[in-house]
Amino acid sequence: MEKHRLSDWLPTTKKEVNIRGWEDLDVIIFSGDAYVDHPAFGPAALGRILESYGLRVAIVPQPNVNDNLQDFEKLGTPNLFFAVTSGAMDSMVSNYTASKRRRDKDAYTPNGDKGFRPDYATTVYSKILKDKFPDVPVVIGGIEASLRRVTHYDYWSDSLKPNILEDSQADLLVYGMGEQPLRELVHLLKKGIPFDSIKTIRQTAFLQEKWETLPKNKNWEDVEINSHEACLKDKKTFASNFKIIEQESNKIKGRRILQKTGSRLLVINPVFPTMTEKEMDASYDLPFTRLPHPKYDKRGPIPAYEMIKFSINTHRGCFGGCSFCTISAHQGKFIASRSQESVLKEVDLVSKMPDFKGYLSDVGGPSANMYQMKGKVQSICDSCVAPSCISPVICHNLDTSHKPMTDLYQAIDKNPRVKKSFIGSGIRYDMLVPEFNKNTDPKELDDYTEEVITNHVSGRLKVAPEHTSDPVLKLMRKPSFSYFHKFKKTFDRINKRKNLNLQLIPYFISNHPESRLEDMANLAAETKDMGFQLEQVQGFTPTPMTVATVIYYSGYHPYTLKKTYVPKSKKEKQEQHRFFFWYKKENQQWIRNTLQRVGRSDLVSRLLPNEKKSSFRKGRKQEANKSTSEFKSVWKNKRKPIR
Repeated sequence: MEKHRLSDWLPTTKKEVNIRGWEDLDVIIFSGDAYVDHPAFGPAALGRILESYGLRVAIVPQPNVNDNLQDFEKLGTPNLFFAVTSGAMDSMVSNYTASKRRRDKDAYTPNGDKGFRPDYATTVYSKILKDKFPDVPVVIGGIEASLRRVTHYDYWSDSLKPNILEDSQADLLVYGMGEQPLRELVHLLKKGIPFDSIKTIRQTAFLQEKWETLPKNKNWEDVEINSHEACLKDKKTFASNFKIIEQESNKIKGRRILQKTGSRLLVINPVFPTMTEKEMDASYDLPFTRLPHPKYDKRGPIPAYEMIKFSINTHRGCFGGCSFCTISAHQGKFIASRSQESVLKEVDLVSKMPDFKGYLSDVGGPSANMYQMKGKVQSICDSCVAPSCISPVICHNLDTSHKPMTDLYQAIDKNPRVKKSFIGSGIRYDMLVPEFNKNTDPKELDDYTEEVITNHVSGRLKVAPEHTSDPVLKLMRKPSFSYFHKFKKTFDRINKRKNLNLQLIPYFISNHPESRLEDMANLAAETKDMGFQLEQVQGFTPTPMTVATVIYYSGYHPYTLKKTYVPKSKKEKQEQHRFFFWYKKENQQWIRNTLQRVGRSDLVSRLLPNEKKSSFRKGRKQEANKSTSEFKSVWKNKRKPIR
């Protein structure tokens, strides 16, 4: 690969603007991430897209908000607008753990250093710009803006917040993936249409006064959801909004959503049709250097970049619709795939990078095995309102053929510079189980599964059953855990036949709505019986724009408006999570006591390796006679501290 010049990156300073011979700029992007010129990094992709429309674009990565704010003025005033994004993640997810502790590292900052991204970054940056440049339009976008586009629950402040336009004072919000709305916005601005007159671009949102006439579009229908003030007064009212929001966001022909907030009206225009293969290819064929900006050379590696520098994204979107996941809310449920030719072109580019050793770290997308999948009859998809295409069962209209992926993997491996291409993205294992996926020839599923396990797993195959309890899984929009058992049998069979010695690593979540303490005990026992000591586990983190978060805050399921159980206390969350680690010695007495307390002494022998059947009889006698129980417990455990 040829050596890059500084001008190959989008400019980040006045000096770099001058190197390009520019006297002014059309758009200036402010981002919470360090600038990595790679298609997997949203701010860079946004910049390259705007550049492809003929604009002069600069980027200000991680501007300092703790000094005199000179970073916000150093590049002057853009001709068209400022663009603001928190970066690849919601800033609160980036800055805090599920237990609300500040994270020690920021993966999108050189050396993983923390403190370079403010809390609520989109709002902070936008307000500063509106204060300094009140007459210049500010467009916000990215995942933080996208998922906070309506009244939403914010876990970190434990409060209901209005739409992010209200707090940020921005002029326009682009939600979802930005190529299509930005293309239309730039087209209209180039025609000389004033920014404040642009109100009918799909996939954008704005605020107007209640008394103002709504912009006209004869092809759109409107739906009004409960006002922000009504949501503040009643949690059930807030919950009822989400069904409309989710369904309209995932429809081919959605309605325009309206919501009153104070004296103003939030207007959310419908989504664009799913990007075509040609449009997807065009986005990934832009002239990325695929490298961090040289300004970071002496600051250390950027962890998120190191993870994906040799990876290839094949598609966007996810039709799983998991209740705790934001992917479909941001990328959509319909899959937008690249052509095989475009993917192979990028593989060839990556393979020529100076430090490429022959290994692609990941070839995939949000769910790796959804590439090229879509409805068989488009008219059926056009009228669909279901948030998931595979829950509770796989839609009969969904083409779940895995052959295009098998062919793609094999084509990639023909590149002489590629020694191995790994599938590091999550794989929907349930779609590889013939009993669940009845839309596809079982042999085709076997071919794909064997191809992945044999040629594309780097020691460990990670999948996400998430839980073992059927009620919890139903709420999660995940299939029965019985299908994981079936998949494990297939994995073990291929693993043994090919003499591969690979590991299957399942992901699980604790504290999810509907999950009770005994459900976690069952999870621990069932996975232990299967031979797992769990590692890839996490506590449920409520993030805006998910069913599970709405339930967490309100206590109501937004589709049924029925009361739903939610583990919320710190004690219960810790106890649920603790069951993941049944194998730790310090947890064993606690497990014994807890299972007896919740009436599940039958699980003790399954979780504690040295527990004898007789202890169950003792446990039942203990519940009947407390004083005798305490004596026996102390005598039996006289060499152990009583906890």
